[in-house]
Amino acid sequence: MPKEGDPAVCPNCEDFARTVLLLGQLALYADMAGADLDFVEAVSASLAVSLPEPPPGTFPDDYDTDGGPAYPGDS
Repeated sequence: MPKEGDPAVCPNCEDFARTVLLLGQLALYADMAGADLDFVEAVSASLAVSLPEPPPGTFPDDYDTDGGPAYPGDS
């Protein structure tokens, strides 16, 4: 039986955590004076798209991933 934290339980946990950390660091960089915002835009989109499925327990069981706010252009 796999134990909590075992890669068999959550094979993408480390990747998810690393990607979220990188997005956070990129957001801090973007707020710095002289930040290259073209770089931030390109890298943030790439990082966001590369996010694996969130680890189990990240969101409540009844969380609706499609229930977010309406975005401009969405029907």
